[in-house]
Amino acid sequence: MLAAPQRIDKAVKETLANRENTLLVSAASALEVATKVRIGKLIAPGLVESWESRVQELAAEELDVSSRHATLAGSLSWEHRDLFDRLLAAQAILENATLVTVDRNLLALPGVRSLTW
Repeated sequence: MLAAPQRIDKAVKETLANRENTLLVSAASALEVATKVRIGKLIAPGLVESWESRVQELAAEELDVSSRHATLAGSLSWEHRDLFDRLLAAQAILENATLVTVDRNLLALPGVRSLTW
């Protein structure tokens, strides 16, 4: 979303822009982006270095990864092996949050509300 905001569906942008909604950005997302940039799977010049300021521009709150999030992520009976996705799903469940994603794999997990485009 931060790397290519032009790809976000108009309805999703409107939902995210609604200040009645609290926006959370997971520390797991920061780790995933930094990792993918480092290994060359994501080309997003300057994104890692500007991560914190971009989160602030969104008027979002950072969501740290807690041991509760980590233990649920590891315990979910879900065949999906991506640790980042498992953490995001666990955070969405425990924080009663809607997960904004383009990843359709996250739709398969019961208990995760999602907003996709």
